[in-house]
Amino acid sequence: MQKGTLEYEQALDAMIEILRSRARGGATPIPYGELSSELGRLGHDVPAHEGPMPYLLEDASARESPDGSLPLLSALVVLQDSRWPSGGFFKLARRTPYKRPGDDILLWTREIKKLAEHYADH
Repeated sequence: MQKGTLEYEQALDAMIEILRSRARGGATPIPYGELSSELGRLGHDVPAHEGPMPYLLEDASARESPDGSLPLLSALVVLQDSRWPSGGFFKLARRTPYKRPGDDILLWTREIKKLAEHYADH
């Protein structure tokens, strides 16, 4: 699956809907494997820890918050064992235009809270 193709865009749309639904339901984190399985059930082959997954997560956050003003959807996706986001999330959150402050714990807990608040209204 190549970025910029119809297949990629359809997988991105599906991922955004899965994550929005999760955010509306109280922003309960979802492990990579479960997200991969949900995408698979919708016809999108996205392995949990390789291929397009990190690009799709970054693009989901960018599409929902192009200027950095809204919470990042990718905060919902966590590693199965630690129940914690991967390092890629924290790199993204600290980049322009997002520039989220605080240590990892503060940054992530704040982002999850903002997701729950923002999507409760949608």
